[in-house]
Amino acid sequence: MSASSYQQRDQPEGVPPLALTGERTLPDVPEENYWFQRHLAVYEWIAARVAGERVIDMACGEGYGSNMLAASAASVVGVDANPEAHEHARLRYLRGNLRFERDLVERFAEQADAVVFLQTIEHLQDPGAVLEHFRSLVGERGAVYLSTPNVLTLAPKGAERSDNPWHVHEYRTQEFEELCRRHFGSVALYGLFHARKLRLHELALTLGWDAVHPRLGLTGRFYGWFTPAIAAADFALRASGEADLDRALDFVVVCRP
Repeated sequence: MSASSYQQRDQPEGVPPLALTGERTLPDVPEENYWFQRHLAVYEWIAARVAGERVIDMACGEGYGSNMLAASAASVVGVDANPEAHEHARLRYLRGNLRFERDLVERFAEQADAVVFLQTIEHLQDPGAVLEHFRSLVGERGAVYLSTPNVLTLAPKGAERSDNPWHVHEYRTQEFEELCRRHFGSVALYGLFHARKLRLHELALTLGWDAVHPRLGLTGRFYGWFTPAIAAADFALRASGEADLDRALDFVVVCRP
């Protein structure tokens, strides 16, 4: 079944559900829960670091991340160019310190203490120009939070890149860090890894679980339970030096001028 066959379930009255296209992740789609929680884990980590700050969530998509940031930040602006996502976000997420703007990330300009730009830089033709723009928004004391998937764990073994048609370029550890260092004076690199039950599942796969569950007829029942049960706590962020970032799922970078 293609991604576009899935649509958000159980939306509040008056809020149009979004279809899963593969360009962005969505809450309220059980089959997508692994990817949604993988994104949510990073938003939670950043939310703890932007308390009391003015935040711009660039390419905010459905808006769930902007809403999470707004629980601790002084104010949040969620920016996205897609008209359906923008309409959905502004109707669903209602907080006094949260608003949504429909605009291009290259063009939206408002001073902030922090800019958040997750799982999107791999979509860009000119990432350097966008990073320079973000740097201009946060001034000399602000921070830019970025994330991108690790091509070494995203792409099939031996392949140069994944088959995601929305991705222009997928990064390796050193390449992504060097891109950030060309535009910022301080760059702190982290990796996102499986934890708790996802780590146990990862270990089970190395022991041959993928060969066992089809023979036992458990595939549908197991993953029908397992995937919706994944939570943000089943992922963990580790700093460079604490783990081999070439094995990370995603890279998360905190950049300061």
